Amino acid sequence: MKYIHFLVISLSLSFLSLTWAMDCAALGESLSIEGLNLTKVELIVNDAQFPAYCLLQGRVNERIGLDEKPYAISFEMRLPLAWNGRFLHQVNGGNDGSVVPATGGNLSPVGGFSPLLRGFAVLSSDSGHNGSDPVNADVGLVAGNVFGLDPQARLDYGYAANGTLAPIAVNIINSFYGSEPDYSYMYGCSNGGRHGMVAASRYADNYDGILVGNPGFNLPKAAVQHAWDVQSFQIANPDIREAYSPADMQLVGAKVVEACDALDGAEDGLVADIRECQSVFSLEALTCAGDKDDSCLTAEQVMGLERSMQGPVNSAGEALYSDWPYDGGMGAGNWRFWKLQSQIPPWDFYPLIATLGAGSLSYIFTTPPTETAGNPPSLIEFLTNFDFDQDAAKIFATDEVFEESPMSFMTPVDVDNPKLEGFKAAGSKMIIYHGQSDGVFSVNDTINWYEALNANYADGADDFVRLFTVPGMNHCVGGPATDQFDALSALMTWVEGDKAPDMLLAKVNPSNAELPESWSKGRSRPLCPWPQIAKYQEGDIENADSFQCELP
Repeated sequence: MKYIHFLVISLSLSFLSLTWAMDCAALGESLSIEGLNLTKVELIVNDAQFPAYCLLQGRVNERIGLDEKPYAISFEMRLPLAWNGRFLHQVNGGNDGSVVPATGGNLSPVGGFSPLLRGFAVLSSDSGHNGSDPVNADVGLVAGNVFGLDPQARLDYGYAANGTLAPIAVNIINSFYGSEPDYSYMYGCSNGGRHGMVAASRYADNYDGILVGNPGFNLPKAAVQHAWDVQSFQIANPDIREAYSPADMQLVGAKVVEACDALDGAEDGLVADIRECQSVFSLEALTCAGDKDDSCLTAEQVMGLERSMQGPVNSAGEALYSDWPYDGGMGAGNWRFWKLQSQIPPWDFYPLIATLGAGSLSYIFTTPPTETAGNPPSLIEFLTNFDFDQDAAKIFATDEVFEESPMSFMTPVDVDNPKLEGFKAAGSKMIIYHGQSDGVFSVNDTINWYEALNANYADGADDFVRLFTVPGMNHCVGGPATDQFDALSALMTWVEGDKAPDMLLAKVNPSNAELPESWSKGRSRPLCPWPQIAKYQEGDIENADSFQCELP
């Protein structure tokens, strides 16, 4: 009898698998969407990480660009058989340019639990260009940036690819499952966070909730900061890789903590009151009185770092981006990786600002594009010679070929006076998180944006947008921080249950080698909605229950 039951169950599962396989295959034949070319439709049942799903890969809007190169918006969708009724648009960081697996993205701010594994139907794309395309030998190694020579590719990267793909994804979901999603979400960090904020301003009706991490929503301005950084760090050393040793930056981070640690009532190695810290900490106090050693910085090092942290200005003293806060995570490897010294071949240990930032600034974020050689020394030279009067203005420029400026196609439409009226009217919600020691995009820029939004709603912006800063955290993840938290579940609860998050429970990653030895591997903290901070009350200093979110 047991054998008969087992046989019946096995036959039933086989029949269901065959049915889903037929449905998955038929999906490719049933879709009739203009400009859509599906290159793969397959039922995946042997993925060791995820339950069975229908995999789709394809291209939309194939064309030959103005630069005579082929373009298309390439994408992937994974449609789980055990669907939870939700759609997640996974948006990528960096310069996009590749279709990463549509599983949901960085796991740190989603509780380590992949959206695909949760049952979301997930979409990812390359935002309309292929970053691995070969380039001419005289251009060099900037393959991820040269798409900036094509005006439509610029627009697709900025916003248009997302506007094209989201309705197609919903159409595909409806065709496969027989119904549209109950809820639609978007999630990304870095450039992905920028995608989220841009989508909220341009495509408000497409998403019920958007999770935004360390957003580069002012990306062209942040790229100008890269040139400012190079010229600032060269005050300390013409070779910026040698301008500050790891020990130098660890000294800065440690001294920030020493000066500001107790502002929240607990000496725990974290700077919760980041704003007050800026009036307490003095970099100048670290200047060597005599010979340079690991306990101090040279006058040139102090001058260079101070200049960098103040943010770029033109000769009239007008701010071109944002200033930056001093925080305890500035000595971590991720900060150094972006600002001073990466370890990614073939870049010969140059910082990522020289590889991604310079190429993006020259090809994508200036009008007309500034063609540059792609080897790191040439990119550093471009940033070294960048003129903050003449060149910086090009991020706002247009011409007869490039009719939309980089600042227009890369940023939210109301970036200078944020209101997100359509997003609010739709009843949609947004959670933003940002590491206080982010070396790529200044958390101050995000704070200033949120405070401007909040002022436009008479201190009521938290009805639909909430910002959480993460002490010690670097770009998207890492640093001496509690950088593991489930912001996606909090967003779902807000969207679907109308319960706004009063805090996010954050924990350390026990395998993070940059955690101080004195910290418990089980440390937890509340992340608080801005402008509140986590203030110590009483009890175990390693436990989030001992802290409470309050105004500074």
